[in-house]
Amino acid sequence: MLNPLTNDFVEKLSAMLPDKALRLATPADVEEPRGRYIGLGTHVATPSTVEEVSKIITACNAARIGVIPFGGGTGLVGGQVAPQGPLPLILSLERMTQIRATYPQENVLIAEAGAILANVQSAAQAVDRLFPLSLASEGSCRIGGNLATNAGGLNVLRYGNTRDLCLGLEVVLPSGQIWNGLTRLRKDNTGFDLRNLMIGSEGALGVITAAALKLYPRPAENCTGVFVVEDPTAALALLNLAQTIAPSEVSAFELIHKTGLEFLSEKLPDVRQPFENKPEWMVLIDLGTAKGRDPDALLERLFEEGHAAGLISDGAIAQNEAQRRQFWEVRERIPQANKAIGSIVSHDVSLPLGSIAAFVIEGLARLAKLGDMRVNCFGHLGDGNLHFNAFPARGRDRHEYDAIRDDIQRCVHDLVSEMGGSISAEHGIGRLKAKDLAHYGDPGKLAAMRAIKTALDPNGIMNPGAVIGNLHA
Repeated sequence: MLNPLTNDFVEKLSAMLPDKALRLATPADVEEPRGRYIGLGTHVATPSTVEEVSKIITACNAARIGVIPFGGGTGLVGGQVAPQGPLPLILSLERMTQIRATYPQENVLIAEAGAILANVQSAAQAVDRLFPLSLASEGSCRIGGNLATNAGGLNVLRYGNTRDLCLGLEVVLPSGQIWNGLTRLRKDNTGFDLRNLMIGSEGALGVITAAALKLYPRPAENCTGVFVVEDPTAALALLNLAQTIAPSEVSAFELIHKTGLEFLSEKLPDVRQPFENKPEWMVLIDLGTAKGRDPDALLERLFEEGHAAGLISDGAIAQNEAQRRQFWEVRERIPQANKAIGSIVSHDVSLPLGSIAAFVIEGLARLAKLGDMRVNCFGHLGDGNLHFNAFPARGRDRHEYDAIRDDIQRCVHDLVSEMGGSISAEHGIGRLKAKDLAHYGDPGKLAAMRAIKTALDPNGIMNPGAVIGNLHA
């Protein structure tokens, strides 16, 4: 059983740490972006070194006090807040923000876990390299949180998830011991892969304090196009054609539905949309090419061949960087418009590519039987990740659907499970989906996860209640 954080413990911890390493919690430390949870927390530890993190975790483990690791606070599944249980200590990485080293010839950068993603991108750019992780929250999310949730984003199709962008980690384990796994090696076959165990564990197995990240050569040229397609089936056929015409050069392939465009017009009319008449479906394609390869010509060829094959009915190719940013702004601000509308329930799911078209058709049909609602289906089609979000019908409030909210989520997740997909593509499990994981997860996998949690964190102090629930309740 965990013990609550007490004033006596806070005083002891304060005496162990330097000035500024402990502060009172603010609303930003206990709230999550969608307003689904208000967490517990009166004090926040703000270490500036891995040794200070080790002292904090060692003390909390000895006193059996829960620890909630906190990065940028941008997570969407409640992994960074604890709304119930004994009062925990919040541990923020906000002061561990250093770029420790860059090795451009090795294509490696070493960053502390509190480094903001945009600053990691800038540090890579400063040595003429690319760190390709790109998220809507990149101006405030932190790389430790990105790793802890195995964040996805816009460039997974070409570069992979955050897991694929990491070579090594520095981690403080639940005992307080420091694992010095900050290797720059690309081959290290020395036993169990603790790096991949920690990535995606959402702070339930330890605190990531630094990472060795993969960098890439910057594309010599980039170009973006938006093409109108009839439906997701045509979009997938166009993706295959794009990867034939420009193998290894398609950085992003995003599916956008008319509902998202309507939400932009309704809530963010300043966003300039590429088509006067909103299409039912469109895709955004981004190419990044090496020197000597013309991305504009490749997109023009894609349009011509796609149109001839009946896959594209209209399109536009960015003529300059300003127009390219306008196209991307449409995609990047859809989540902001969604938030302004107010969803009934959001779904971050992934499916086999061949099942996506059938999922969309069947999903819309099943939700229509539950009630009158709007569905905004959009996302990273190239890697099978859809955001299939339900919104109130025009003129209605989302709280009118509270009685069927769980039914809507179960309807979508049941269909995802039937089609061999995942109920969490890129947002993680957190607390929001812990029960869903228990319901849909493979029993063997869940048993192994519980065994690993018990072995590494026998007192259950690390992010209690997240991912697999509270084993020590």
